[in-house]
Amino acid sequence: MANSDVRLALWSGTNFSVRRILFRRGGVAVRDLGAFRFDNVLSSFRLRNVAQSSEITLVLFSRINFQGAFRVFRGSQNVANLANFNFNNVTSSFIVVGRNLTDAEISQIQTNARPPQDILVIRQ
Repeated sequence: MANSDVRLALWSGTNFSVRRILFRRGGVAVRDLGAFRFDNVLSSFRLRNVAQSSEITLVLFSRINFQGAFRVFRGSQNVANLANFNFNNVTSSFIVVGRNLTDAEISQIQTNARPPQDILVIRQ
């Protein structure tokens, strides 16, 4: 599985500034960004799959446990300002995996409050 090739950097400021959290070793699901004192402060990020750049999905959720409004980002990319997606300073949980999640899979994650298997799950 390509989850070992996943890289994600989150910033509390726009344009990749202020406080940063790095995830470098694979797919991860964070149920509550409060565990990192990062709840509702995400403003920019860099998302990469170092082996296959198109095979990566990041789903940001506005509430803990993968609930609430969400935004999906597929493929390696840099987002300098989440305000451009009407999602600045609202992320409370997220999932990142080294493949493309379908809309049906994301809906199932929200319904069951369970991330995909084979990734690290961080709870508070």
